[in-house]
Amino acid sequence: MAFIDYYKILGITKTASEADIKKAYRKLARKYHPDLNPNDKIAEKKFKEINEANEVLSNPENRKKYDQYGEHWQHAEEYEKAHQQKQYQKTYSGGTGGHNEEAFSDFFENMFGGAASRSGSRQVKFRGQDFNAALHLDLKDVYTTHKRTLTVNKKNIRITIPAGVENGQIIKIKGHGGKGVNGGPNGDLYIEFSIVNHSIFKRDKDNLYVTIDLDLYKALLGGELMVDTFNGKVKLNIKPETQNGTKVKLKGKGFPKYKKEGEFGDLYIIYQIKLPTKLSNKEKELIKQLQTQRS
Repeated sequence: MAFIDYYKILGITKTASEADIKKAYRKLARKYHPDLNPNDKIAEKKFKEINEANEVLSNPENRKKYDQYGEHWQHAEEYEKAHQQKQYQKTYSGGTGGHNEEAFSDFFENMFGGAASRSGSRQVKFRGQDFNAALHLDLKDVYTTHKRTLTVNKKNIRITIPAGVENGQIIKIKGHGGKGVNGGPNGDLYIEFSIVNHSIFKRDKDNLYVTIDLDLYKALLGGELMVDTFNGKVKLNIKPETQNGTKVKLKGKGFPKYKKEGEFGDLYIIYQIKLPTKLSNKEKELIKQLQTQRS
């Protein structure tokens, strides 16, 4: 197996911090994501390499194994066990006999995909590598539960995206990672959601916030106002003498709660009173009269 320099793939040094790794991965994942590079085989290959490198280096334990064992990092525990067994046999067999060296050699032939053991011992099973992927969505895409097909290693995977999933959230798709070795179980696929908000609403977990312009006259005298929610319009009754910055809560009109079907957060509407401009002479006169009357 050729050595793959994961640090080089992410464009970082071996002394990079966890934050440096995360920043480098996200930058490169956005650059080479298949959605932004359709039918680009080079970008697709680069994207897979980036995810593989991040899977190893973002995990402190895996990173330590990789730094020590290189391309054989996944088999670090087996290596250590074999090494300890060899040392034990050296100590208690009175020397470094050829039989022990042969058994140790057979172990590595099985472990790293070489020929079958000369002693006929069964092959060791290894779990496949976990994969990491980033899925870019718009906020409206996660307002309802829906299914989507992803292509991972040239295989189509049909997944269900629950309503209410959050930006940066990671879900696990069991068994869709790397293939196991010698009959071992497959690894898992970890998907990180990158959610962009192009709506007028600000999201805070399950709640939504929006600022609505309210004209001066309606704020003073009251009335009705049609406002947008995330899934339609509602009519609001404006109380007379509504003040600038007044906050109104619409219960259950916020964002879906993750994996709680039929439950929603709240929508908070903040009124921003908009003063009239380009007043006519008559309007100015009426305002002066009101000013005089109020004083």
